[in-house]
Amino acid sequence: MSILVDRDTRLLVQGITGRDGGFHTQQMLAYGTAVVAGVTPGKGGTTQHGVPVFDDVESAVRATGANASVVYVPPLAAADAVCEAAAAGIGFIVCITEGVPVQDMVRTLPYVQQRGARLLGPNCPGLIAPGVCKIGILPGNIVTPGPIGLVSRSGTLTYEVVYQLTTAGIGQTTCIGIGGDPLIGTKFIDVLRLFEADAATEAVILIGEIGGSDEEEAADFVRTSMRKPVVGFIAGRTAPPGRRMGHAGAIVSGNAGTASDKVAALERAGVPVAPTPSGVVERLRSVWQASGGSAR
Repeated sequence: MSILVDRDTRLLVQGITGRDGGFHTQQMLAYGTAVVAGVTPGKGGTTQHGVPVFDDVESAVRATGANASVVYVPPLAAADAVCEAAAAGIGFIVCITEGVPVQDMVRTLPYVQQRGARLLGPNCPGLIAPGVCKIGILPGNIVTPGPIGLVSRSGTLTYEVVYQLTTAGIGQTTCIGIGGDPLIGTKFIDVLRLFEADAATEAVILIGEIGGSDEEEAADFVRTSMRKPVVGFIAGRTAPPGRRMGHAGAIVSGNAGTASDKVAALERAGVPVAPTPSGVVERLRSVWQASGGSAR
């Protein structure tokens, strides 16, 4: 079983006629995702890779029954695209766009919540349920179905750890990149809660990085609310304080958001933290087997 997406997911692509939207629409279709519509203002009535294109989200939803959306529009228009999807009744919105202004997200997140929708991102790679559905830019050829859930702030490290899992013969239920911006719609705790409730997920990998306090909050949630084993990795251990490293949210201010603090918080919660990405699979096998899982 997967979380957030399944075989009933009917996807709409906002920005489908752009370079990135068009390319990744092809990739999602090839993986088997039910891409039922695209939206580009002024291009309504055309098709893109066999997918009908509409001028607005409301028309697309009314015509196709789309229940999920993925946003591939430029940064200054991305927040409006997310709000348009929520206003049209889309329940799950994935925003891939990088560089969305923080001020835009300040107004967008409450609006999405008020409309009863869930936002993944912005500045995220999306998610993939192996063999079921792919939304975003995660490569479908490195995943395989299985019992491990994975949630990450880093897209690149998501790919690296998923590839190592698959190479080791360990499959995944759902792989999710939540995004590295300071303000995002879905946080670690939200995904951990879903994995804990998912009967098919036996263990979880959490990939964090420096900056913010989400990993510390996730550690508290694991300690108080999770029975399934969790294994972690924190990127940025050698990053100098006060310097942004990669993601917009990956900046250490004073003593807040350091890798050592995050590692300590996770370990206090009983989460083994690998020193390198290559050590994640080994630690997963150990805690997974100890919990009675089907580790090989």
